[in-house]
Amino acid sequence: MIRVVLRDTVRGLGKRGEIVEVSDGYARNYLLPQGLAMRSSAGVEDQAATMRASREIKDARERAAAEEIAKKLAPMVIKVDARASGEGRLFGSISEGDVVDAVYAQTGLEIDRRAIAMEEHIKATGMHSVPAHLHNDVQIFLQVEVVAR
Repeated sequence: MIRVVLRDTVRGLGKRGEIVEVSDGYARNYLLPQGLAMRSSAGVEDQAATMRASREIKDARERAAAEEIAKKLAPMVIKVDARASGEGRLFGSISEGDVVDAVYAQTGLEIDRRAIAMEEHIKATGMHSVPAHLHNDVQIFLQVEVVAR
């Protein structure tokens, strides 16, 4: 086992600036060559503390921005126009990208497409509740109304 400081977030291992113990082979063959980690030493651990502090500041800033967006979007109904049959079935479907485009067109707020967490695409007209993970700590449900053209 070897102690390394993560230079970037590695899924399933840790976040940037954390000191973790990994197997020698994992560090030597993957983490170190990819630039994802560096060997731990006294100086490097001080640098890791600085990385953690900067990550926490950035995370707080991103959380505050996500909360502002959530406050603006929570009371709104996002309208999406789509071609539909007489029974309300859509010709096609409404995807995450369509919801993001509608939010931007109606509010001017940019949301990452990956923040929208639909289990499946919308395939009918009417009101739909769509979950959006704006930040690890901030999740809202967007009210999306699909209207037939």
